Amino acid sequence: MMSDTFLFDKKFRYLPKLIDEIQDYAIILLDNDGTILNWNRGAERIKGYTPSEIQGKSFKSFYLPEDLENKKPDRLLELARVNGRAEDEGWRVKKDGSLFWGSITITAIHDDDDVVRGFVKLTRDLSERKRAEEALIRHTREIESKNKELEQYTYIASHDLQEPLRTVMNFVDLLEIEYSDKLDENGKLYLDFINQATGRMSNLIKGLLDYSRIGKKKELAVVDCNELVADITKDLEVAIKNSKAKIIIGDLPEIRAYRTELASLFQNLISNAIKFRKKDSVPEILISAEFKKEGWEFMVKDNGIGIEERHLQKIFIIFQRIHSRAEFEGTGIGLAHCKKIVELHRGKLWVNSTYGEGSTFYFTINTNR
Repeated sequence: MMSDTFLFDKKFRYLPKLIDEIQDYAIILLDNDGTILNWNRGAERIKGYTPSEIQGKSFKSFYLPEDLENKKPDRLLELARVNGRAEDEGWRVKKDGSLFWGSITITAIHDDDDVVRGFVKLTRDLSERKRAEEALIRHTREIESKNKELEQYTYIASHDLQEPLRTVMNFVDLLEIEYSDKLDENGKLYLDFINQATGRMSNLIKGLLDYSRIGKKKELAVVDCNELVADITKDLEVAIKNSKAKIIIGDLPEIRAYRTELASLFQNLISNAIKFRKKDSVPEILISAEFKKEGWEFMVKDNGIGIEERHLQKIFIIFQRIHSRAEFEGTGIGLAHCKKIVELHRGKLWVNSTYGEGSTFYFTINTNR
């Protein structure tokens, strides 16, 4: 009876010559027990051994002590023997003791009677990719940690600002009630200025608190966007009626999203389209959606005053205003809210606008989650 090694070599005697030139992959021929019979230049480059140094030794030489203790190499060989193939990724050991991240595939080789006579082990060094992934994970965790700290700071700072502001507002009210008959026109004008300023400050603090809370209690759910937008138009009924706005809603999808945040997103965009309308012009707002490779892309288009090109990026930054308060009331937080909500859905928000003709806001909702 011929040995397993003889049969293996006879059947694949030309294979070592063929695979020796491949350098990006380590290609190793193993016998039935995992002993190394031959390997290519790629294996020498990745693992550091010359063929004469490694031939006749077990492929277990490349595994960490904990892998050997858990019998990982044996389990992989057995899996390949039973299923014909085994795959794995993990840290492996080079000749000099350094580690590399290997992606390996072990394929069983059968003789004419379908008996396993050996294996071909293919290894690719993915250390750079693995280290880049780990660096990205660390960076993401650092950003998340800093964001949590920033949100906590924002919440505490905003919350603490409310109390002295309420005190100022209360004493202004008392001053008006108790001393209004003793104040001249200038005094009343000064109180009016204080009232307006504290009111704006209160709105800013509320907006900042709302911004810090976005995504705090997020719950994914199936959201019918047609119903959602219909409910929002009911909430905005007074503004729609006063402006005589025409809102055209296309066929919107059902998506998995954070309902509360998504409602706030639509409400901000629709409210802005109504608010930033041209004088003596009826606002027309078109809302539609289109499915694309990265998910659903929504559009909110208006025929309002438009945005100058130099302001297109500025509008998404918190507290950035491009109009005076005499023209349009607001805190400059709404579109910053929108951007944060879209990013919560792993999407993008952008705008195309022609000054004097109108704006079209686009946002995507990533459905590949």
